[in-house]
Amino acid sequence: MKKQEILENDKKYIWHPFTQMKDYEKKDHILIKEGKGVFLYDYEGNEYYDTISSWWVNMHGHQNPRINQAIINQMNKIEHVNFSGFTHEPGVELAKRIVDLMPENLTKLFYSDNGSTAVEVALKMSFQYWKNKGIEKKDKFVFFENSYHGDTLGAVSVGGINIFHSAYKPLLFDSFKLKSPNCVNCKLGKDSKTCKVECMNILEKTLKEHHSEISAIIIEPLVQAAAGMLFYDSKVLKKISELSKKYNVHFIDDEVAMGFGRTGEMWAFEHAGITPDFVCLSKGISAGYLALAATVMTEEIYQAFYDDNNKLKTFFHGHSYTANPLACAAGVESLKIFEETNLIEAIKEKSKYLKEKMKVFEKNPKIKNIRVLGLIGAMDLETENPSKENLEKTAGNKLYEKAFEHGLVFRPLGNTVYYMLPHSVKKEEIDEIIERTLSLFEEVL
Repeated sequence: MKKQEILENDKKYIWHPFTQMKDYEKKDHILIKEGKGVFLYDYEGNEYYDTISSWWVNMHGHQNPRINQAIINQMNKIEHVNFSGFTHEPGVELAKRIVDLMPENLTKLFYSDNGSTAVEVALKMSFQYWKNKGIEKKDKFVFFENSYHGDTLGAVSVGGINIFHSAYKPLLFDSFKLKSPNCVNCKLGKDSKTCKVECMNILEKTLKEHHSEISAIIIEPLVQAAAGMLFYDSKVLKKISELSKKYNVHFIDDEVAMGFGRTGEMWAFEHAGITPDFVCLSKGISAGYLALAATVMTEEIYQAFYDDNNKLKTFFHGHSYTANPLACAAGVESLKIFEETNLIEAIKEKSKYLKEKMKVFEKNPKIKNIRVLGLIGAMDLETENPSKENLEKTAGNKLYEKAFEHGLVFRPLGNTVYYMLPHSVKKEEIDEIIERTLSLFEEVL
């Protein structure tokens, strides 16, 4: 099809995610033809830096030749087979590689197909674990303000961003919603370097009073991404881990966005030196190629389901595309790249470079809270909060539109501008991204 026909059919047939389609009555979505490395290319040949890793999924750049070939090789064997009653080599190898990268008591992996379902699996397993143990009343969860764990109803029930979740409130199960940790703008006025994690006092109080009815605590490790890249210190995770053990509740670590090296360690929880009971994975698991997810859990949790069929302890959950062989083959090759190129150390080195380069934004009085973790870089725009009627006039919205003219893919979170760069980004590409961002800011801010 020609470009105009594709765009006409797009408007005629497609409802895009997180999109008010009326906004596109008089304009089109940007039609991407191909990608290579850190770049996306449209039908006119315009080049865009994919600074958000195509919604936080891309790891090794677009059209990575090794991953392309791994998928082709697997396609020539089998493209898909149901994962109940059957198994296959890439599914087994990927599970082994992931578990081998986990602490020793995280021993089992359950596949699903996206971040929301990875969280659903953890919630349902935690809930059923207590039932299988004969403890009926532990049926609630603790989650935090500003959290985002996905869009299925269970994940939404433990989500804390009202604009995404409030419409569905009558459908959701009750849980305990607590104030979130935020070391960018601490609500208690503490310094994260010297504080004693006072922000978690409310968690201890809640657990002390309600632990007999709480199944698990769930949190995004180190960064509440969808809320505006809100960073918090690793000692918060350590405190949550301690309290979960003290009060006998599960700790669900949602690594969907932060896993696979995004924070400068393979898993964000490693910064705190802890071991959660569940780890939820997706996004980077297949290097951004194909839909895949996994939930990793402890041997103790697995054994609570392991019994004769007539005991009805089976975990009745699954997806048609569970452990798709093509996606698993991509995931295996991605982890080989991590291992063979010593990628985590390379990320740490590039993270230092990004942090140094982003200091240039300190000169702009309209920019505050510049922060970097791994290859995530974020900054907040000092502007007035818009009225509900003028959301389209926010600085973030203007930057989103204008960024394309500067060859940048931005997707600001309110007035937070961020990068989540693919691991393959080169230092000279970081230089160019920063220069283009400066030019964009000069035009818009």
